[in-house]
Amino acid sequence: MHGWQDNAGTFDTLAPLLPNHMSFLSIDAPGHGLSSWLPKGVMYHSIDYVQLVLRIMEEHNWDKVSILGHSMSSINGFVFSALFPEKVDMFIGLDILKPPIRNANQIVNALSERLENSLKLERRLRSGSEPPAYDWDQLVERLHQGSNKSVDMEACKYLLQRNCKPSSHEPHKYYFSRDNRLKTSQFYTLSLEIVLEMAARIKAPHLFIKALQAPYYENKKYYDATLEVLRKNPQFEFHEVEGTHHVHLNEPEKVAHIINSFINKCRPL
Repeated sequence: MHGWQDNAGTFDTLAPLLPNHMSFLSIDAPGHGLSSWLPKGVMYHSIDYVQLVLRIMEEHNWDKVSILGHSMSSINGFVFSALFPEKVDMFIGLDILKPPIRNANQIVNALSERLENSLKLERRLRSGSEPPAYDWDQLVERLHQGSNKSVDMEACKYLLQRNCKPSSHEPHKYYFSRDNRLKTSQFYTLSLEIVLEMAARIKAPHLFIKALQAPYYENKKYYDATLEVLRKNPQFEFHEVEGTHHVHLNEPEKVAHIINSFINKCRPL
């Protein structure tokens, strides 16, 4: 499962390197890639993607699930594995360990800002106007810069093939086709106490890989405190690799051998 504003294309370079004795289902979450958007008047929320896993399991009649999640989905995989430990047979998280801890001021300011901005975006949707269109090279540059240069220029095509559409009135130009309301998604407002309780409830084999050139998105002391709890799980593995937040897409060989070793240990041939 992919990260915020990304799509299933984020695994296009990694998937061919994963064990061939297993099958993998990679989805576009609602509002992302080629998937449907939520109805007008409804906001996106982090917890929706946790329930999404339950919906997928119900659709496929699965009793258990193995999760490989990057960024937003690494966070949601952490939450799902804590809330439903009996439903997870392995969990692999890439780069973001858990729901970030915010102080009260950050939470209150962000909530008010996102509630207002979500209405502004809805008004734009109602207008029916097409988003700004760009030449292909401009589109690549905007994605590269918009990811804080985390996605390499040559890797942008894997995300863009599911994240853009040709403009209807500007020939040879494209626009970003994801739901812009994702920018005002509501987020977890959890305390450290709750996150540590979640960490203690994860019982499945759990692999976490941190990219060293990526930020922590919170004060590192909260990250370290959670790692301390997770390490009490004898089936928890922690690795660090050189690379950006999208190292799994840019340089998949750096993480593939770690993931394969973990999968083969948990689900051998």
